[in-house]
Amino acid sequence: MKTVTLSTLKAHKRAGETFSCLTAYDASFARSASEAGIEVLLVGDSLGMVLQGHASTLPVTLDDICYHTRCVARGKDQSLLMVDLPFMSNSSQERLLQDAGALMRAGAELVKVEGEAWMADGIRELTRRGVPVCAHLGLTPQTVYQLGGYKVQGRDAERATQILEDARTLVAAGASVILLECVPASLGRAITEALDVPVIGIGAGPDTDGQILVMHDVLGVTHGRMPRFVKNFMAEADDIPGAFRRYHEDVKARRFPAEEHSF
Repeated sequence: MKTVTLSTLKAHKRAGETFSCLTAYDASFARSASEAGIEVLLVGDSLGMVLQGHASTLPVTLDDICYHTRCVARGKDQSLLMVDLPFMSNSSQERLLQDAGALMRAGAELVKVEGEAWMADGIRELTRRGVPVCAHLGLTPQTVYQLGGYKVQGRDAERATQILEDARTLVAAGASVILLECVPASLGRAITEALDVPVIGIGAGPDTDGQILVMHDVLGVTHGRMPRFVKNFMAEADDIPGAFRRYHEDVKARRFPAEEHSF
């Protein structure tokens, strides 16, 4: 696999080809995922739940994210490294720039931030300073208590229209990628078709440009209720690298996600 960049993802979109993404939190798993063909690795604030045992992503600190980013950067090989800005990094423009700078110095190649159209000014300032941005819309885990739980977003026409307009606004502000979480497949398709930038989905249907899952879900070590959009690829593999390869191949062939994984 050649080194993956934002230009690679844009080329996939133009060609109508999908790409695979997966969370990673250390050098060993990052190397294994990259060798399996995974094109984008995400150091997600999901580490708060799957590594630290918290009930949400909110307790994760910038130092936590930077530590795991440095680890993944050492093992990621040719994959593009995307990294989450933690809770409240977007509380002010000054903090946003400082925290994004810390992530880039730790090895991030694409910074992901949660927020709606109001994040446009912050994204504009980040991109002016050379920080590539992925804007996360739909179900945004850092606002889980405000949302009343991990619920599908955009089911009604008004909310769906708002998410689409937010995506357009953030792309106009400079966002290089959009990530959609837990939205109806019809909305995932509409936003993907409406935008020129790559759209990554998790629980957003089969028609987004890329798909992402949490590594622990792919390996079948999820505790508690299994989200609908998740598939245990370890059940069809002999080892962890095989599970990563199967996930990558199923995404590339558009076998995953299937209808049963969509809303």
